[in-house]
Formats: sequence, C-alpha cells, structure tokens
Amino acid sequence: MRLSSFSDYSLRVLIYLGGQPDRLATIAEIATVYGISQNHLMKVVHLLGRLGYVETVRGKNGGMRLGRPAGAIGLGEVIRQTENDWALVECFSTGNCCQIQSICHLPPILDEALAAMFAVLDRYTLADLLHSPAAADRIIQWHPATPA
Repeated sequence: MRLSSFSDYSLRVLIYLGGQPDRLATIAEIATVYGISQNHLMKVVHLLGRLGYVETVRGKNGGMRLGRPAGAIGLGEVIRQTENDWALVECFSTGNCCQIQSICHLPPILDEALAAMFAVLDRYTLADLLHSPAAADRIIQWHPATPA
C-alpha cells in the first residue's frame, strides 16, 4: 500500500507549519521548500483548512498556521481524511467482478492489516513529528534546487 501524494503533501504542510508556530507561512514558501507545485498545495491547504488543521489569514501579510495545537492533530485522523481510496484489492472496490470472491480469504486479512496500520498511526500526533527542534529547523531551512 502507498499513500497518495495528497496525503504526503498534507503531512508535509502540517510539519512545516508545526515547526514554526510563531509565524505565518505561505503556499509559495512551502512549495519552494518542498519542491511541490503551488497549484497542488492550494488544494491540499484548502482541504486542511476546511478540516480545521490549518487556519488561513487573508491580506497583504497573510498566510497560514496550524488551526489547532500539534498535539491535537492525530496522524491517523489526517490520513483517513486525506486518502480517498482504501480499496487495496479489486474486491474492495465498487463494481467488483472478482471471480473468487466467495471463496477468497484475502479481504479479511487485508482489513486486519489496514486496521493495524491505523492502530499505529492513531498513537501519534503531529507533535511527535516535531519533537526535535533541530530536525524541524533542517526541514524549514532546506531548499531544493528547482520546485516542481
């Protein structure tokens, strides 16, 4: 299983904002730091704002910051809300036409694996990703050669 780039970018935005809680950041700034398309980040930030993870401030000196404390942003919760397809195999999908579905034992095993993944993610918050100020500083100060 692989998380979508949307979920990946959502976590990156939250990490960036959580690493510098005393200032507003812009989409352009985050896009440059991570080498991500600003258009894609606009969609990510829009959803994060609708979900209350990010607060946006309009105006000349506007930007964004975390919408709640880093310790109140659960990683499992973010992933659940930013991923849109948990169909790990065809039989989990709408319109399934798997010929062995009635005798296959794979779906309950994959359900269990997915539940285990979320059990782990649910034990952590954004604050756990920011526990090292030096690491957060390195993320914030890193700039790629060319943004995507």
